[in-house]
Amino acid sequence: MPGRTRPIDKFAAAVGKCSKEGSVYGKCIMADYNNVYKDKCLTEFMALKNCYLKATKGR
Repeated sequence: MPGRTRPIDKFAAAVGKCSKEGSVYGKCIMADYNNVYKDKCLTEFMALKNCYLKATKGR
């Protein structure tokens, strides 16, 4: 279908707009990757999630 945007394309566009948040989250996880546990980087993850949601909203 010519006018249809695939979900992966939306995600790829959002990733491009949220590189700062993704970097901060990745650095938090990698700071002690041998000791990752649930909600370790919750604030960084929520910032990244909110960025993705804003970037894909209205598409």
